[in-house]
Amino acid sequence: MTPGDDPLILFLDRLGATELAQTLRDAAASEALTPLAMFMAADWVVKAVMLGLVAASILAWAIWAGKLWQLSRAQHRLRRDYRQLAARGQLGPEEDAPGLIARMTQAARAEIRASAGLPDAGVKERVAIELARIEAGAARIMQAGVTVIGSIGATAPFIGLFGTVWGIMNAFVGIAQSGSSSLAVVAPGIAEALMATALGLVAAIPAVLLYNHLTRALGGYRTALADAAALVERTLSRDLDRARHAPPQALHLVAE
Repeated sequence: MTPGDDPLILFLDRLGATELAQTLRDAAASEALTPLAMFMAADWVVKAVMLGLVAASILAWAIWAGKLWQLSRAQHRLRRDYRQLAARGQLGPEEDAPGLIARMTQAARAEIRASAGLPDAGVKERVAIELARIEAGAARIMQAGVTVIGSIGATAPFIGLFGTVWGIMNAFVGIAQSGSSSLAVVAPGIAEALMATALGLVAAIPAVLLYNHLTRALGGYRTALADAAALVERTLSRDLDRARHAPPQALHLVAE
């Protein structure tokens, strides 16, 4: 097969990536053991492993960046709403306001309305259950996608090792067919095979670090969620105590 007949090069030509296709064509025609030349000389299975590892590494970085941005926005809103509720000192009428604290406040006020005339202890217990459900749901949404990075970090070395084993098998088959075991014959095939392991490590090591970083960041977010839920519960308890010691008309207004 000539370099111009390589399926990957033909595919890139059809996509319009002519510069990249030409770069790969030049690498395939080169006799130097550069990374691109070794990639183009590799078996199609090893090529698929290498391309998959590169794609997995890009995906891990993309998820990490997206989750950091999502966490930053969520924590900024959570801190802002926390300060507003702490300064106000009572549950507000945030019926349509966005944000988790607004959802928690709405849930608390809905329970107050539904439990009109019932003991305060039961109201607090039911509100705590609903706040725990909201808190767990928010943490679960934020966790989505993070396990993909962990999976890449755990499996990429083994995928790279599979590519290496396959490549070395092909290298030994080539040695047997050529009848020569000189270094000039053995080295290129083994170098191509080992490149798959190298790419596996390049994908896995950053993925593990990114996963650990996001795990720590998510731990801080869960702590902030727990603090927000505790603030809503304290404010609810304070409102109920105010209502208990207020005139009947004031008690009716709090229930509303």
